[in-house]
Amino acid sequence: MHTQADRPAVTVVGLGSMGSALAGALLDRGYPTTVWNRSPGRAEALAARGARVAGSVAEAVAASPLTLVCVLDYPAVHAVLDPVAGKLAGKQLVNFTSGAPEQAHETAAWAAGHGIGYLDGAIMTTPPGVGSPEMMFLYSGERAVFDAHRAALEALGDPLHLGADPGLASLYDAALLGLMWSTLTGWLHGTALVGAGRTTAADGAAPTAATAFTPVAARWLTAVTGFMNTYAPQVDAGRYPGDDATVDVQIAAVGHLLHAAAARGVDTALPELLKGLMERTAAAGHGSDSYASVIEVLRSPAA
Repeated sequence: MHTQADRPAVTVVGLGSMGSALAGALLDRGYPTTVWNRSPGRAEALAARGARVAGSVAEAVAASPLTLVCVLDYPAVHAVLDPVAGKLAGKQLVNFTSGAPEQAHETAAWAAGHGIGYLDGAIMTTPPGVGSPEMMFLYSGERAVFDAHRAALEALGDPLHLGADPGLASLYDAALLGLMWSTLTGWLHGTALVGAGRTTAADGAAPTAATAFTPVAARWLTAVTGFMNTYAPQVDAGRYPGDDATVDVQIAAVGHLLHAAAARGVDTALPELLKGLMERTAAAGHGSDSYASVIEVLRSPAA
């Protein structure tokens, strides 16, 4: 078991649900952890687990070579940390606050101007997942900061450094959330479709469409990831050989989905959106290309 004696100190600023989870994961892995929150009451549970509660932001950032900040937004980051920039000079800061890539660039420039090592971070899990080695934590910015504190970052989850551009973590975060929402909405639409018309069983049991459909859907997603791996080099090369299934074939297939949904009273907005994208792709000359060519429409929606 690791003890605080063999771990460098870490400070956590901001103790909402996520900030508290970050501090808890560090404590679980034996890191001496100092915490601060504008409302001191949120620190009580962490103090009971061994965290040191700082009386001020200045005291908090002075306590450790590494500070993690996780607050509401980037203006809150600056409201909290601008007054103590001098205390952070020569130290490292990892910002887990959600925001836009442009805000990450601005904050990285602010940090550099004060001699603060800076990483922007994105947490790809909910608070209960913090501390699991299976959960991704994305980082962008100074590689030296990442390498120096990798062990502490591994206490939070699987750390992935995306590159020196400080805006990459925020950009990947937005892109991955879009993928999640699209996937979950597709699954929910499919569940609504296969469950349409089901009635309560004679014994009073509720319909089981979601439970029955989900294992099949999850297995199908493994095939979909195979398509992604096949299409990625096509996207990078800008060439889309239609040797598996062309856009024209997909347009015909999505028509079946539209018919099935409409016939069962299920909302058709999602398949209509997909069909519209495919038709615009075909109109742009990619009807005989692979589905990866849809990216040409997504990149240039006005074309």
